[in-house]
Amino acid sequence: MTDSADPVGKTTMESSPSVSVRIAREVSVRIAPEVSVRIAPEVSVRIAPEVLLTIARLTASNVPGVSRLCSVPGGVNRLFKKNFQQGDGICIEVTEDAVFIDIYVALKNDVIVRDVSREIQREVQRAITEMVGMQVGRVNIHVEDIDYPEEAPS
Repeated sequence: MTDSADPVGKTTMESSPSVSVRIAREVSVRIAPEVSVRIAPEVSVRIAPEVLLTIARLTASNVPGVSRLCSVPGGVNRLFKKNFQQGDGICIEVTEDAVFIDIYVALKNDVIVRDVSREIQREVQRAITEMVGMQVGRVNIHVEDIDYPEEAPS
């Protein structure tokens, strides 16, 4: 962690690589139901990649029909990708102009897989765009399992 002084004289803390977002027009951001912040044009906002992971994870988990998030399969090629983050069933790659997301889920047994997958895509894209203001390039859904209810032993 390093300290750095910004032009106004305040000290900022930098702990991990972050995503920088340029705001082209005035935006109002709601942090909590009672807190709203206005961001003026031409302001740069730094967002930690963990924030994007958390938004995607919580949004996908709350879509009806999703039973749980699955672990991300390992792979050697993921080690060499730049701007790549993963955790709790979510992989995110951030480029200069877009976010690319892979989500690994287990669905409930009584749902239509295509409909739930499309709803996850729609909701995650909406959440990232509205909360962070970044463009979403792609949201890939990987259905890893179907969870069936436990049968009682007879």
